[in-house]
Amino acid sequence: MELINKRYIPEYLRSLIVEKDDEMAEFRLQCEEKKIPIVHKEVGQLIKLLITMTNTKRILELGTAVGYSSIMMSKIIDSEDGLITTVERRQLFIDQAKSNIDKYNPPTPIEIREGDALEVLDSIEGEYDMIFLDAAKSKYMDFFPRCMKLLKPGGLIVSDNVLYKGMIATDDLVVRRQKTIVRKMRQYLKFISEHEALETSILPMGDGVSISYKK
Repeated sequence: MELINKRYIPEYLRSLIVEKDDEMAEFRLQCEEKKIPIVHKEVGQLIKLLITMTNTKRILELGTAVGYSSIMMSKIIDSEDGLITTVERRQLFIDQAKSNIDKYNPPTPIEIREGDALEVLDSIEGEYDMIFLDAAKSKYMDFFPRCMKLLKPGGLIVSDNVLYKGMIATDDLVVRRQKTIVRKMRQYLKFISEHEALETSILPMGDGVSISYKK
């Protein structure tokens, strides 16, 4: 199901993306067949480009799931000093991510921090070049102050699923049980768009992705 665009648009964009890594192509296919939520192919390609353009070495990810995006980013980082710190609270995903990291043996070290992201963020030290938000959508605003402290000047916060099936853009699509997520995500997008320390662009790609540059 295409979430925010006409079906033919993302299908065409994805047809242009050439996955040069056979292992990652197989990994994506397995996740899709099992209906495991992973980053959309075109959003993944955008993240790869951003890592390469900015020479990103250290990435903090909120929302590990089965480890697909961490492993994907690990393969793009081009530095012996690279590190990916990824946070996940669900034990089933933690176990699967550890297994996948062992299986695919990514070149950049990946450390999994287990627990609720809000609590784990308070225990993380150091600066990161990029932060990838792909955890609980209703908590992006809560994550933000902690993420800003960990993000270096000139770094990027990439937030996924920010248009949430199109509901964020129009009340016509809002489902009653999703009203809280919609309200909080709208608050988040307004906040990062108006924040004086950020330059933000929101793209109707995948399920919506925002890119915020810390001045």
